[in-house]
Amino acid sequence: MIALHARGACPRLAEPMQTGDGLLARIVTAGPIPLDSFAGLCAAAKAHGNAVMEISARGSLQMRGLTPGSAPLFASAVAALDIELCDGVAVISNPLADDPIAPIDADALAASLRRAIVARVLELAPKVSVVIDGGRRLHLDALTADLRLRAIDTAQGTKLHVALAGDAVSAAPLGVIALDDAIDAAISILALIASRGPAARAADLLQSEGIDIFNEAVGNRMENAAPLPRRPSVEPIGLHRLSGKCAIGVALAFGQASADNLMAFAALAQANGAIWARPAPGRALLLGPIDEMTGFVLATAADSLGFVVDARDPRRRIVACPGAPACASGLIESRAIATELADNLPPSHDGIAVHVSGCAKGCAHAGTASLTIIGTARGCGIVRNGTARATPQCYIDPGDLIAEALRASQPRETVDA
Repeated sequence: MIALHARGACPRLAEPMQTGDGLLARIVTAGPIPLDSFAGLCAAAKAHGNAVMEISARGSLQMRGLTPGSAPLFASAVAALDIELCDGVAVISNPLADDPIAPIDADALAASLRRAIVARVLELAPKVSVVIDGGRRLHLDALTADLRLRAIDTAQGTKLHVALAGDAVSAAPLGVIALDDAIDAAISILALIASRGPAARAADLLQSEGIDIFNEAVGNRMENAAPLPRRPSVEPIGLHRLSGKCAIGVALAFGQASADNLMAFAALAQANGAIWARPAPGRALLLGPIDEMTGFVLATAADSLGFVVDARDPRRRIVACPGAPACASGLIESRAIATELADNLPPSHDGIAVHVSGCAKGCAHAGTASLTIIGTARGCGIVRNGTARATPQCYIDPGDLIAEALRASQPRETVDA
């Protein structure tokens, strides 16, 4: 039986969430997906949903338009595919398979931690997550998590830097631990969080009880550690070198694509030697292994199918939720607005310039943006250099949004001049 998603939880395969266009199911994959299985997933989304698929900012796959009758059929179809899922706590590892310069096998360590969590039967809040970052090319610094484990080089070899409650910059450093002790330490930390109740998060414990309780939980296995230096942001779009081969990364425009287009792209990649696909943070999809020349062929095909193949594409500068009518809370057609804005923004590497949010919840982007457009009962609310949860500074006519977005997209020194 399929249960409906409860507020404050995450929509899962067995617990889809009611939205404006039906039920939404989310899956977190635990590794590369064989292309035959990826095609099967797309076919199931088309057969049992409305054929709209999404990849979230954290790299989760979402299928829209399910119904109470079709959701169990979709879940059964997924269960029959060769897809390894994170059914419980989301333990997220680097999406680039076979990274030749990665110091550890993050997927293997993540799999071991998932098994240990199941063995301990830990009851954790639905949104509790763990990041295991062994990557140097597609690192996971931008993802927030209750617990972060990051591979670092030390005089004694590779160890794991442990931090709590945040992204790579904001998380509180706990210490450095040997690889052999990492699973036990992680379980001790997660068990401590679980002991405070089924809604507890690492940030709650840090605020109410301080970091010493975490040090006590892991015992003397941890060495002192300072915060790690900020790393340059990474871009999943483009060709990525593997051991002897490459992977190609493309992004879904505003995180959304049709099942047909995803199937067509996967089929072409498979015909050219690729064997796996993997959703990645940044609303992207990686496929491989391929040779370099094939990468150019696939990039051209992806572009024709509407995927984003250039990191400078204006669509990468805009974050947009589904909005109305797909989301029951949406008060504006967020993605239609985003598409129109993207047609008028210049190409740039400057990062997110505009956030279009169907309502004040800001589900698509929790951080600040130069311009946030919010759906309200009064129309398009405008927040400059803030978030969707801020009180709009003004309300403007939809016809004026392009001019407002162009202003927000200018370099700061130009805007202030």
